[in-house]
Amino acid sequence: MKASSAAAFVVNASRKSCPSHIRGYSSLPRPYRFHVGASWAGKPHDPRGPRVKSNPFPADSPIGQWRDLMLSRPNAPAGSHIGEDFFYIQDMREKSGISLGVADGVGGWTESGVDPSLFSQALMYHAQRYSKAAWPGEPEVDPTQEYEEREQVEGWELTPLECLESAYGGVLRERNVLAGSSTACLMTLNASNGALRAANLGDSGFLVIRASTVVYQQQSQTHFFNCPKQLSKLPTSQKRFSRVCIDNPSDADLCEMKLRHGDIVIAYTDGLSDNVFPAEMVAICSLVARQFQVAKHTVTGGQGESQEVSEDREAQAMAERIVDYARMCMFNRKRVSPFERAAAREGMYFRGGKVDDVTVLVTIVQETL
Repeated sequence: MKASSAAAFVVNASRKSCPSHIRGYSSLPRPYRFHVGASWAGKPHDPRGPRVKSNPFPADSPIGQWRDLMLSRPNAPAGSHIGEDFFYIQDMREKSGISLGVADGVGGWTESGVDPSLFSQALMYHAQRYSKAAWPGEPEVDPTQEYEEREQVEGWELTPLECLESAYGGVLRERNVLAGSSTACLMTLNASNGALRAANLGDSGFLVIRASTVVYQQQSQTHFFNCPKQLSKLPTSQKRFSRVCIDNPSDADLCEMKLRHGDIVIAYTDGLSDNVFPAEMVAICSLVARQFQVAKHTVTGGQGESQEVSEDREAQAMAERIVDYARMCMFNRKRVSPFERAAAREGMYFRGGKVDDVTVLVTIVQETL
């Protein structure tokens, strides 16, 4: 099922209306503005799988409150069921840009009675906690101010790698996370100069679409097939975990590039990349964009929504359509999937899609000046 199939899927899916009450994360007026949509879907429970006695973060705890806030975003595919994935979207200091990321808890921990979702949730919580007080680049100062006044500018520059290191440290100190592992992809988007900076560890990742072409895609990091690099926390008192993969934030791949008007940045967990080809993601985004362009031109009487709200809804619609399509593909055993092709390259047999949690963040880049 290639781009043409994805196109047909979007045409049919477009009959579902995107919620008009999208809470956007668009930054305040600067040369660049970013419109972000988020969508997710946890995989169905497997009755044959191991039973895990989970102790989720209490709803009145800082992490629990933040988790519930993130999951209260409009999301057509699966409501609040996100499985072992998690994500964050955070405006940075003075609306100077946004920081966002996705994490995929390693499901193998369930065999040891550990809930993998706690690690990914805590990692994303601490990433947003550190990023909201920081700048995506050098702290902005007013050149007309005196030197002493400029020295008093609050905040600091935080790179995605530094954010990942700090967030990982927060997880290691988190008492409610006894053990676990997770992949992670973190990035910052600078509203002053359009710079994207990213740090990726494991098989989550992101790609950048420009003029209906993928101009960059993050490559997966693995130890061997289907074993991604991962951040881990081990219960030191139990030796049976001694062979778990343990990687460091410094092992992350780093990327920096300049974004342009109209670029689309898609961050995702491997539930997307294992089931949907990049060309299909491009086709879905192109068709959703076309549908919104048609809708803008058919609005009459001056009652249309603002461009900012429209862009927010468009990003959300793209994210939801992509997740819908990924869910359809992962249950299709007759369709060749990216995971099937990857398995074949390793001399392994696998048929069809790979059932997994999937989380997608779509960002539309807009130059305002």
